[in-house]
Amino acid sequence: MSEAYVHGYHRRENERLQDQAGTLVDLLHSDTTYPPGSVVLEAGCGVGAQTVTLAQRSPGARFTSVDVSEDSLAEARRKTDAAEITNVQFQQADIFALPFTSESFDHVFVCFVLEHLSRPVEALKILNRLLRPGGTMTVIEGDHGSTYFHPDSRAAHKAIQCLVELQRLAGGNALIGRQLYPLMVEVRLEAVHVSPRMVYVDSSRPDLVDGFTRKTFTAMVEGIRESAIAAGMTDAKAFDAGVRDLHRTAEADGVFCYTFFKGVGEKSQRA
Repeated sequence: MSEAYVHGYHRRENERLQDQAGTLVDLLHSDTTYPPGSVVLEAGCGVGAQTVTLAQRSPGARFTSVDVSEDSLAEARRKTDAAEITNVQFQQADIFALPFTSESFDHVFVCFVLEHLSRPVEALKILNRLLRPGGTMTVIEGDHGSTYFHPDSRAAHKAIQCLVELQRLAGGNALIGRQLYPLMVEVRLEAVHVSPRMVYVDSSRPDLVDGFTRKTFTAMVEGIRESAIAAGMTDAKAFDAGVRDLHRTAEADGVFCYTFFKGVGEKSQRA
């Protein structure tokens, strides 16, 4: 993935990705399983936040998980080793220059990757070529424009918009979730089905208050503070006020909502 990753590769971002993955396992992956003997490509595995869940839920499948960052792959290997997972092999590779022949995989899984790419259609075309006829592609993305909360806050919305704009300037699209259906259809996947996966959080769900509102979404916004200020999008006072208001939604009377989108399509049997 030879594109700018706006969140960075520091330790706190690694922790945030783990918090996100752990919190969202059932929401995003309850219906993702692969048959025994199938060969699956996980494109853009990062630090393995999704890899452990995928491999554990489909122990009879064989996964090849690739990422452009060797540091991320090293962390992913540590996670799978700690979980005693043996059905995953890791390989360093750029999504735009994957070292595999056409029709090498039964299934492709790509999660939270397209949002960072300036050429998402090209990436999907490459991945589609690697699928065998009748194989499936699963794509999961968020959409920061789907965020709403109580108490509402103009400052919080402005802080979120800084993240959206930074990702745009880096060549990505933080609003790409809403585009999954047309993107997948454009690369000629068939039987495309996209389902929204809403995270709804209030104080009756303390695991989500901590795991998602605080440690996933608000932490993600906090992580771009210096970049947003340096880019002249905001100042410290305004940005910090927005982050405080996001934390405010995690209090007893607060509510936070966010929607992910999961698309599944098939490669034509006529390919």
